[in-house]
Parts: sequence; C-alpha cells; structure tokens
Amino acid sequence: MAERIEPPPLPPQAPVEMPVILGRRATRGQRIALVICILLLTCLVFYLFSSVLLPFVAAAGIAYFLDPVAVRLNRLGVPRWVAALLLVLALIALTLTFVLLLYPIILSQLGLLLQRVPTYVVEVQAWANGTLSHLQEHLGRDFVDSKLREIVSSHAGAMIPYAVGALTRVIGGGFAIVNAIALLVVTPIVAFYLLRDWPRLVARIDALLPRRYAGVIRLQALEVDRILSAWLRGQLLCCLMLAIFYAIGLTAVGLDLGLIVGMTAGLLSFIPYVGTITGAVTSIGLALAQFPSWNGVFLVAGVFILGQILEGYVIYPRLLGNRVELHDVLVIFALMAGGAAFGFLGVLLAVPVTAALGVLTRFWLRRYLASPLYLDPPPLDRFRH
Repeated sequence: MAERIEPPPLPPQAPVEMPVILGRRATRGQRIALVICILLLTCLVFYLFSSVLLPFVAAAGIAYFLDPVAVRLNRLGVPRWVAALLLVLALIALTLTFVLLLYPIILSQLGLLLQRVPTYVVEVQAWANGTLSHLQEHLGRDFVDSKLREIVSSHAGAMIPYAVGALTRVIGGGFAIVNAIALLVVTPIVAFYLLRDWPRLVARIDALLPRRYAGVIRLQALEVDRILSAWLRGQLLCCLMLAIFYAIGLTAVGLDLGLIVGMTAGLLSFIPYVGTITGAVTSIGLALAQFPSWNGVFLVAGVFILGQILEGYVIYPRLLGNRVELHDVLVIFALMAGGAAFGFLGVLLAVPVTAALGVLTRFWLRRYLASPLYLDPPPLDRFRH
C-alpha cells in the first residue's frame, strides 16, 4: 500500500477581522425619523389593540410593582421563578379575600341606599322648597315665583335618582371588569411570566439601545424609574391607608353607607383632591339626611378633616416626601386626557407617560440652557443705539 503523503502545514496567519466602516454615521434626519417611527408605531398599536391591551398593561404594572420584592427574595436564595410564583399567588389570595369579605357588605349597603332613595328625594324637595320660601320672604315674590319653585323642586328630586343610577352603573361596571375572564385568567399568568423574566427583559432592551446614546438613555430611564416607583408605590399605600381610615371612621360615627363611601374616597385619592372632595360632599349630604342633629354632620366632617391632616402631614411626607416630581395639575390633566383617549387603559398609562415626558422635558431644558441658543449674547449693535 502506498504511503499517504501529508501536505505541508500552512504558515501561521493573523486572524481575519471584519472591516469596520468608520466613515458612515447616522445623520440627524435618520435619528429623528427613527424616533418618529417608534412613536407612530406605539400610537398605532395602542389605537388598534387598546381593547385587548388592558390585561397586559395591568400585568406589566404588577410585575413592575413586585420586582423589588422578587429581587430581595432572589438574594435570599429563592429562585426567581419561585419568587414570582409566590408573589402572584399571594396577590391573588389577597384580592379574593378582599372580594369575598367586602363584596356582600358593599351589596347590602347599595341595597340600603336604593331603599332610602325615595326618602332622600322627599327630604331634598322639602329642603329646596324651604330654601325658596325663605328667599321669597326676604327678596319678594318677583324674585322667586311659583314656577321657579316648581322647577327647582322637581329637578332637586330628580338629581338623587340620577346620581344613584350613575353610581350603580359605575360600581357595577367596575365589578364587571374585575370579574372579567381576561383580568382573572390572563393578567396573573402574564404577570408571572413578566415578573420571572423581568431582569432578562430589561437586559434585552438595554442591548437594543443605540450605542451612541446608551449612557444618556440609561440615566433618563433611571430617573423615570425613580419618580415612577416613588409615585406608584407611595400612592398605592396612601390610597389603601386613606381608604381604611375613612371606612373605619365613617362607620364608627354611625354613617349607614360609611364603608362604601370611605373606601371610594380613599381609592380615588390617587387623583389629587378628587377623592377627598367627592367623599366629603357625599358623606355630609348623607349625614344631613340621616342624622336628626348637627352633631353627626360635624363628626362626619371631622373624619375628613382628620384624614386631610394625616394625609398632608404624616402619610405623604413619610411615604412620598420630595421624591415625586409630578405636579398635581399634571396628574389630573394626564388622568383625564388618558381616560378620554384610551379609556381605563389610558388611566393606567397616564402617570407613567407623564413621568417619562417630565424627565425628558427637564433633560432637554438643561440642554437648552447650556446651548448657544440660550447663551449667545445679543449683538453689540443693539447697544450702540
């Protein structure tokens, strides 16, 4: 057999490197076009799929809220998926406990309210007639005639059934949303997967950032996270504490519908002043119709005054402090604009979008104040004249 001849070894060569094109850079127009395309695509997605995005946005909010707890459990040696599963199951258990304990009480108080509507209508009509009679005695019959009294009396009586019907529709719609299959099934599942994979999702998004602006984007994202986490977690705790305080306080003073009014006032406190004003006006009106003397009315008003003191001097300074850079007017406008644009989904996204826009606005304002556009002095010819 012929001997196999091996070919001589090749001389060592330097590793081949891919050529790096240094001359090509993204132009300003390309960067602006990329940002505009991302914004338009985001708006298009929300416009087309707003009806099905609610469970996913709610799941993302849950994952964002529970991520610090999952991180602490992971540092203690608990696997990430186990921590995510335990936290989601604990949230489901708390929600079911809340619904099972309070749902019958709320239904009974709504039934009591519906039974007392005729009485409230009669009392409001009597109060309106008495007020008009008093005005007629002091201002004369030319100012308050019989036709005006009839109109005011009829409309005053019709206001309460309309308000009760609107309240019933709102509460019924809220519980219908809670009982919807999407929020009961899809939201916990998506929340578990997002909470389990949250660090990897953040790392993947970070890897997609343009290298030239990656550092700046990271700094702005950290600032948005600081403001948003402070507002979200602090506001949630504030709302829960105020809801518990108002519900217990109004029930303790003997207001028949104190539980549902107090909870509603506390939970609506994430909209500045709306929860307190709504709860105070409703509670005082119910107290005027229920209590024969002014003592009960003063006690109900005292509950809300004490709640405002606790909110302004104890709860908010300790839980929020100066970390939240969102003005109350901006929060109110964002919630109303988000609700008008995308409904309840827009309400959920209003504060995060406002926080991000606020950070970007402050960033560009700092850039503007340090730019020649702001620092350029006026021409000297202006001072010669």
